[in-house]
Amino acid sequence: MTAPDPSVLAERVRAGDRTALARAITLVESNRTDHRRAARELLEILAPDAGKAQRLGITGVPGAGKSTTIEALGCNLVEAGCKVAVLAVDPSSTRTGGSILGDKTRMARLGAEADAFIRPSPSGGALGGVARKTREAMALCEAAGFDVVIVETMGVGQAETAVADMVDFFLVVLIPGGGDELQGIKKGVIERADAILINKADADPDKARRAQRDYRAALHLLTPELPDWTPPVLTASGLLNQGLDEVWATIMRHREVMTANGARARRRSEQDARWMWAVVADGLEALLRASPAVAAIAPQLERAVRRGETPPSAAAERLLEAFAKG
Repeated sequence: MTAPDPSVLAERVRAGDRTALARAITLVESNRTDHRRAARELLEILAPDAGKAQRLGITGVPGAGKSTTIEALGCNLVEAGCKVAVLAVDPSSTRTGGSILGDKTRMARLGAEADAFIRPSPSGGALGGVARKTREAMALCEAAGFDVVIVETMGVGQAETAVADMVDFFLVVLIPGGGDELQGIKKGVIERADAILINKADADPDKARRAQRDYRAALHLLTPELPDWTPPVLTASGLLNQGLDEVWATIMRHREVMTANGARARRRSEQDARWMWAVVADGLEALLRASPAVAAIAPQLERAVRRGETPPSAAAERLLEAFAKG
């Protein structure tokens, strides 16, 4: 598509035009040079309007019912008068770059709400399933007037903690299983969690309570990320919309505590600094790949690496040296 006029698009986004918001997110996801330039200008125009929403990151083991829970929670919030945006990051194919993009169909009820916006977005192979431009998309949703922005990530793992670096509250969703489940989740994810939610508690309440006790015991072995907040372990049923009021009350209590002690502002400023360096790294890789000096030797070095003739680290050093010399 032709790059739109950033000032015109910004006004439409500010007015809450969902079509314009979708187009703006498509713009920031694009790698075209003219699109990147227009996206940068758009983000600068809308910067004063961003940053006011509650940012919620949700991750969890496969089959934990994240999408069902997000839909129920989102519908509750809309009913309470909030505007809710969901950025659902889907896995991209490493061969084709394609993505399943199924969350929009799984959240059909929430998607039908006038005050809700769901944007499935391919991860592009980014670390932890967090799309490369999710931060920009989040800022655009805030500028469009959404009160709550939820980032749902695919699966769970060490890299999945990347989402914790862009939200105010990080929720890990698990299913009943007690001690057995502890073997299937990475310590790094639990360490970053602001709360753990045992979902599908309606299927076996006793099992859910046992899992709750086990996770509470496990959390005592970890040092809390914030001294004023001990991550609670909650139980709920996203399917039956049970326990989600307590989940939201916990999120609001966390916001109140972290605002009072200044941790919320510090977290956001640290996230912005990491965001800056992530964009720098992304841009440097693009410049490196476009360098004629790198392009002249890259195919030969890659063949040598594939054949086992040159160590990958040595080849990388030569590419960097070629780039530095121009």
